[in-house]
Amino acid sequence: MNYQLKEEAGFRYVDEGQGDVLLLLHGLFGALSNWDSVINTFSRQYRVVIPMLPIYDMPVRQASLEGLVAFVEKFVDQKDLHDLTLLGNSLGGHLSILYTFKNPDRVRRMVLTGSSGLFENGMGGSFPKRGSYEYIAERVAYTFYDPKVASKELIDEVFEITSSIPKCMNIVGIAKSAQRNNVAKDLYKIRVPTLLVWGLNDTITPAEVGHEFNRLIADSELYFIDKCCHAPMMECPDRFNQLLSDWLDRHPIYSEQLGNLETMTEFS
Repeated sequence: MNYQLKEEAGFRYVDEGQGDVLLLLHGLFGALSNWDSVINTFSRQYRVVIPMLPIYDMPVRQASLEGLVAFVEKFVDQKDLHDLTLLGNSLGGHLSILYTFKNPDRVRRMVLTGSSGLFENGMGGSFPKRGSYEYIAERVAYTFYDPKVASKELIDEVFEITSSIPKCMNIVGIAKSAQRNNVAKDLYKIRVPTLLVWGLNDTITPAEVGHEFNRLIADSELYFIDKCCHAPMMECPDRFNQLLSDWLDRHPIYSEQLGNLETMTEFS
């Protein structure tokens, strides 16, 4: 981990590199470490920004996707970020979609990997069970094609979270909110170029979910990674980063802005 966690105005976040902004949003049990490879690779050319979502710290009555989207909006305003490329895994993908619905003028590109919003088999079909380390270890391993990716450090982190009653209440509240917020009927509103990277062996948001996002988002490209599950950027970082790099190169933000300017000039 070669980056610094910063604090400002009540926000904790990573802000590395310079250039077009890649705003990364983690999942329900996610952490900054999920994005290590993305930070290290893309901060050389882009400004990589990752807010720590207050999933476990927000008041239980606010523990919802609406509450998290409001948090992201406040963070983006606080940092005065524009022309965003949103990159979300799992719940973070769901938040990226909802944020784009509400703030289309801020978003120029979107990347979804294992996103919820259509269907999600959360925690392997059950809510987190408190007090059983073996159960948590099994459920964490379930999110990876290769169980060895589920390190003891990662399992310990999830176990600590699920051992707290207030945190578990927030998890359940947010999970129920995600189930209520099915985005299928509104995905036609997404007009920005969208990259979909899916683990072919995803057990949480199966391959069919990737296909459905691809069908419903007009300007989208879908790529599968074999022998990979729910978090491609962790399990297959080299392949994920290559797909992302190639796609970003083919969809530069400046060309879209230049095209809009030329169109305005033609009709002025």
